[in-house]
Amino acid sequence: MNLTSSIVMAAEILISLLVVLQLLPLLIWMERKVSSYIQNRRGPAYAHIGPVRAFGVVHTLTDVFKLIGKEDVVPRAANRGFHALAPCISLFLATLTFAVIPFADYIELDGVRYHMQAAELNVGILYLLAFASLGVYGIILAAWSSNNKYSMLGGLRSSAQMISYELAMGFALIAVLIWFGSIRLGDIVQAQGILLFNAIPHWGIFVQPVAFVIFITSAFAETNRNPFDLPEGEAEIVAGFHTEYSSLKFAMFFMAEYAHIIVASALTVTLFFGGYQIPFVNTATLVTYASPILATILKLTAAGATLFGLFLAAMAFRFPDDTGGPNRETLFYAVVAGLAPGLTAAAVLGLLGGDVSLGHSASTIVAAALQFGCFIAKTLFFCFSFIWVRWTLPRFRYDQLMKLGWKYMIGIAIVWILITAGAAYLTEGKTGL
Repeated sequence: MNLTSSIVMAAEILISLLVVLQLLPLLIWMERKVSSYIQNRRGPAYAHIGPVRAFGVVHTLTDVFKLIGKEDVVPRAANRGFHALAPCISLFLATLTFAVIPFADYIELDGVRYHMQAAELNVGILYLLAFASLGVYGIILAAWSSNNKYSMLGGLRSSAQMISYELAMGFALIAVLIWFGSIRLGDIVQAQGILLFNAIPHWGIFVQPVAFVIFITSAFAETNRNPFDLPEGEAEIVAGFHTEYSSLKFAMFFMAEYAHIIVASALTVTLFFGGYQIPFVNTATLVTYASPILATILKLTAAGATLFGLFLAAMAFRFPDDTGGPNRETLFYAVVAGLAPGLTAAAVLGLLGGDVSLGHSASTIVAAALQFGCFIAKTLFFCFSFIWVRWTLPRFRYDQLMKLGWKYMIGIAIVWILITAGAAYLTEGKTGL
């Protein structure tokens, strides 16, 4: 393995890890803001540091310091070793599953193509299912080691819920695998890059709508989010499996929950919404036109962001603060969100002489960056959907949850597998697959 290959591999692993870790605080912030808008609450928008509220981001920062400063309480009768290990297992497995998800097509350096996927496994889906199933061990271990009856009830609920919806999710994935003819996530995303009947993107949502509904429902159950958050039903079992946790251990369980949301959203995008594919634009087209695309992006950023910054600056003077001077918070946003990126883009254009001319390797990097941006945008949309549903729908009863999984979803998934197999056989060679 040469130096270039080692650097690219390290970058792929780092990007996969940073996607999860950097989106965690963003999701916490989104949770607060979306819930405040949906339920008409004042929310975190009024917390501030000096003149800067930063749209409620301050609340996320204060949560970190609050949890660090809290006492780490462990029950006297608990098993201290396993009590400390449980949240680590949950968080570790949640971040590890992202490694097999492709976030861009490839970059080409020195004539060698490197696919943008930290772990390019032949059994990517099986890897995901295996590690997703192991995630319940952290919850069960936390419930047992706490030596608390409410925690144990939460752990038992979680294991029963996991078994129920893992089966339904697995059957939904079988239908997807039959249709696309591969268990490699990279191959599935590539197959979604073509046009179905030369009209619409060959995305999983269009060819596997029933599998999508079953999968996304199971994903909500897997992440213990409303309306499937029975393992931590506050009105019934206090807080469920994490009743006896505090400080950073308590935070790690919630970090694991948000990490599961990110992975579930990314997997939904990968299987049903084209992954990193930009609709109607394939990788070859992006590489060919990378230079004009980058030049256009820089010009639009330079003009649009600068005008936006000047507009915010004008608003700061038009709507002064209580002292009669310009609104300092609005001026801060004008600089950070407008003038800084706009002037930076203009400076880059100036250094390039107003035009961009890229070589083949640089063009593949630009194309991969655009695909990565598309992938992150799709993933954030589904992360928002998880939050939206949580603050909209009420919690299921436990018997309703089990009945939905065993009596309806598994049966529908099995019937859909048979329909998919028949459709794949009849349409083979007729749809460009």
